[in-house]
Amino acid sequence: MLKIKLFADGADLNDIKDLSNNPRIVGFTTNPTLMRKAGIKNYKNFAFEMIQIVPDKPISFEVFADDFLTMEKQAMEIASWGENINVKIPVTNTQGLFSGGLISKLSNQGVKLNVTAVMTLEQAFKVIDNLSDDTPAIISVFAGRIADTGIDPVPIMAEAVKALSKKPKTELIWASPREVLNIFQADSIGCHIITATNDILKKLDLIGKDLDKFSLETVEMFYRDAKAAGYSINI
Repeated sequence: MLKIKLFADGADLNDIKDLSNNPRIVGFTTNPTLMRKAGIKNYKNFAFEMIQIVPDKPISFEVFADDFLTMEKQAMEIASWGENINVKIPVTNTQGLFSGGLISKLSNQGVKLNVTAVMTLEQAFKVIDNLSDDTPAIISVFAGRIADTGIDPVPIMAEAVKALSKKPKTELIWASPREVLNIFQADSIGCHIITATNDILKKLDLIGKDLDKFSLETVEMFYRDAKAAGYSINI
């Protein structure tokens, strides 16, 4: 039995409506890139529609300014949209400046944060040091992107989980997973949450599938597609 919490990551409102009724999904995240890909034109209108669909599960919405003063103003506005909102703050701005001062200020004011785009243990440790002990928060470590560089993210994530023992109100997200296996890897090290886009969520029904049956279905698929394509070899 998996203990890890599963958050859906995306910006398609139809998918969100479907997933809001899925008992496996206990929270939602999105970001400006996913929103742009989904054709979202008005940030606030989209957010309010999403909140109406999901009024009682955590949702993370991200600031999109690049200077910390405007980030703070956006964060306070986003936080006012509902009790179930986490405000996503990038770990740095585009100049590479650490967001620690803003993270500390917002967290100590009671704003629930989701500090995002974290890639290294050093970044994770600095974020942890700047979060309030009293305010719930999330740290999103992009394990999938770490893996894309050829580095095994599991030891990094395991160390981050250990470091969070001193922040009992802060949870760790295994972000940007690449396959269903990542859910089991994250669960095995005690990671609190994993996000998943719809392409991975669609594979959840494969968990525990008989591999002999899966093999046969794959062979059948190859046969059907070759036949449908009209392939032939003169022998």
